[in-house]
Amino acid sequence: MKTWIRRTLIGVVGATALFGGLAAWASHSYGRWHGDPAEMKARVVDIASRKLDLDALQKTKLGTLADSVQTQRLALKGSADNPRAELQALISGPSFDRTQASALLQAKIAAVQLKSPELINAFGDFYDSLRPEQQGKLREALARGRHGHRDRHDRRD
Repeated sequence: MKTWIRRTLIGVVGATALFGGLAAWASHSYGRWHGDPAEMKARVVDIASRKLDLDALQKTKLGTLADSVQTQRLALKGSADNPRAELQALISGPSFDRTQASALLQAKIAAVQLKSPELINAFGDFYDSLRPEQQGKLREALARGRHGHRDRHDRRD
């Protein structure tokens, strides 16, 4: 795999993990979210802002990051109304449809390549705007994971 593709994918996965971690962290005690994405964004920004003690500029940058993540998510989803049906179509016959699977993968890679610079810049702008103690809180929250503790695979017995 080419170096720039690898770096792009790592950056996108990292930013997606960050925002997903923020969303999980922000909604930890509130249960699952099934509402409007704009409401979700506002809620995550509000809760993360309180926990990280963000100023107005940092809130704006977090909002931009949230928008970039949503744009990337929609680009990865593509035009399919039912991604599960696409996958089921690949295995509906007697053999796996490698040609269609490759086409789907190429479409996803193209979406990542197209939108990832915006996402990486938004994440970089947000993270770089944080004070060192805020960066530490964010790293700790991401290390704790979704349920407020380290993943069982990370534990050392």
